[in-house]
Amino acid sequence: MSVMNGDETHVDTSTFPFLAHKQPRPGQLEMIIDASKALENRGFHVAAAPTGIGKTAASLASAIAVARSRPNRTHVLFLTGRQSQHKIVIDTIRKINASLTDDYRSVKVVDVIGRESMCEVVDLFSGRCLCDANSAESTKAERKESLRSFILQQPRHVEETVSVSRSIGVCAWQTCRSTVKDADVLVCDYNHVFADQIRESSLPAMGIDLENSIIIVDEAHNLPDRIRMTMERTITPTIVRNASMELEEHMGNLENLAKREDSRAVNHQLDQVSWAFEVMKAYRTALIKSFSAYHDLSGDEDEVRIDMNDFENLFHAACDQVEGLSGQMRIDTDIKKPDETSRGQRLMKLADILQSVQIEAESDEESSEPDAYRVAHILHSVCKYGNTTALCMVFSPKGREGRLTLHLLDPGLVSKSVFNNSGGSILMSGTLYPPKMYANLLALPEMNTSTVAYASPFAAQRRPVVVATDVTTKYTQRGPENTRAIRQHIQSLIDASPGNVAIFAPSYAMLDDIVLEADFKGVRRMEKEDRDMTKQDLDKMVDMLLREKRAGNKILLAGVFGARLSEGIDYHGGALDAVACIGIPNSPPSVLSKALKTYAEERFGRNLAWRYTVSQPAVNSILQAMGRPIRSIGDRALILLLDRRVTERTYAGCFPDDIKMYNASDKDSTYAFARRFFARVHPDRTLDTE
Repeated sequence: MSVMNGDETHVDTSTFPFLAHKQPRPGQLEMIIDASKALENRGFHVAAAPTGIGKTAASLASAIAVARSRPNRTHVLFLTGRQSQHKIVIDTIRKINASLTDDYRSVKVVDVIGRESMCEVVDLFSGRCLCDANSAESTKAERKESLRSFILQQPRHVEETVSVSRSIGVCAWQTCRSTVKDADVLVCDYNHVFADQIRESSLPAMGIDLENSIIIVDEAHNLPDRIRMTMERTITPTIVRNASMELEEHMGNLENLAKREDSRAVNHQLDQVSWAFEVMKAYRTALIKSFSAYHDLSGDEDEVRIDMNDFENLFHAACDQVEGLSGQMRIDTDIKKPDETSRGQRLMKLADILQSVQIEAESDEESSEPDAYRVAHILHSVCKYGNTTALCMVFSPKGREGRLTLHLLDPGLVSKSVFNNSGGSILMSGTLYPPKMYANLLALPEMNTSTVAYASPFAAQRRPVVVATDVTTKYTQRGPENTRAIRQHIQSLIDASPGNVAIFAPSYAMLDDIVLEADFKGVRRMEKEDRDMTKQDLDKMVDMLLREKRAGNKILLAGVFGARLSEGIDYHGGALDAVACIGIPNSPPSVLSKALKTYAEERFGRNLAWRYTVSQPAVNSILQAMGRPIRSIGDRALILLLDRRVTERTYAGCFPDDIKMYNASDKDSTYAFARRFFARVHPDRTLDTE
């Protein structure tokens, strides 16, 4: 199949028909083989694959080949949270098709994003869009088929599909969904698979069977937090009041329907909605009293954890109150008394009723989740996970009323069933490190999961990492002298760098204190991160950096770990020459962070819990920032870490083994190292491979 000799790989590319590159990049062939082996057994491959290895092409090459080899029609679901990655996937599949021989049919792909970006107007009450409202009904089917053919003819970026759809008066979103069943690959967001309600409604509608699907999770280091965020909901007395009003409106619609149709089913549904309406009214009264007690409990604290049993019992008390007032007002005739079984049933039934609410939104109202659905989501979570320690309810007194927020501590409770019911998966990221940690967090089956951290294809001398050993952002050691020393290291880096420099800090407050209040010499201007930056703003940012660099100017980019500038941009073409990382981005102490650590101790033990919840997430945020200037093998960049703690055991062991760190004891050492590096090592576009 292949012969590997040192750093060289000679491969018969016919063995890998879906390879996008004429010759595999360093490490790419290894990843294809590892992933294929896992998928052939319907297993899982977790890959810490650094930039430059060609992980998008590697994952597609293995997944498409295995999918084509299976007896049942198998889809490849490429999940990514970044629209910029959608374009890379489509372009990669175009390259795959261009390299295929006549023995293989071309790969067909459908690219979808959120409905709000594909449809111009959506009626919230009916769920229908108005994309084809002004088009002739007689030619609708013909126009839709024309768009389907356009999509399947060759890989299309979603923007191309939307543009054509609007020119012919057809809904791009609906047409893409109906086309997926005839495609090989679907490119979409994580939510299509990992948000239960979206998955259960969208995948069957698109003709996708999870069991016959191979899932590729791109930027998989984000998946645990994305699952937690998807499961997170907030509840307040106002939200409960709004949910009650939505129930009342829904009840009125059913009453009107019952007058027109003397239907037993409609009358039964009306009875159930009436019961839910009374329960929600009783619950709101109880919740207002509880919020008063929570305010007293919180005292001067910013937040306090609320016992899950107390929260659940509020709903049960409301149910008991309503059923005590009227013996006829029960959720079902087969439930005669609130024993433990019926208690669980009635909360689930209440959630289902709230989830079934249909209301008509005002024309100027933004498309958002109805409050009835928010409460339903919380109840479903309580019913599903309430008997575990994986739920955390936090009260914050901030705002007019305060708020309760439900958090799921364990993303594995969601991901486990998804992965186990799938046809296999590849999870990959440049910072999926260590891969074993993510396999554990996402509850992948140990016996059927391979975890590999691939070596970086970048020569170590093209991306040195310098640690300033005379500075730290540790709270007890901060002060004017320390801040001055950090600024001096940054100035040395600017002075020695031939181009643009990026600085990332743990928080906006620290960024303002250390960077924005300083006066750095030698830069044309400083560009600070804006929380409201759009994708278009970010694209313009890279173009600006390249333009200024060509003009011989230096730009100082200032951002925050974990935000758009440190994770959401591809600084291609050598837009950045150096990156300085200030401090260690540990999460500030909170009720949630404490709950996460306690839960991790229960599940993984004390030692791993600290690494999984504190040190490794912090280091991975640094790794994300470190990787910003290095986007292809021909790039070169200098990384400066401005905190001596990264050399200590707690954090040093969290960095990949192939990262070598050099110490700089003062600003002069930083300048000398950077000056030598940039004089000796230059960008080399001949190293970039396609």
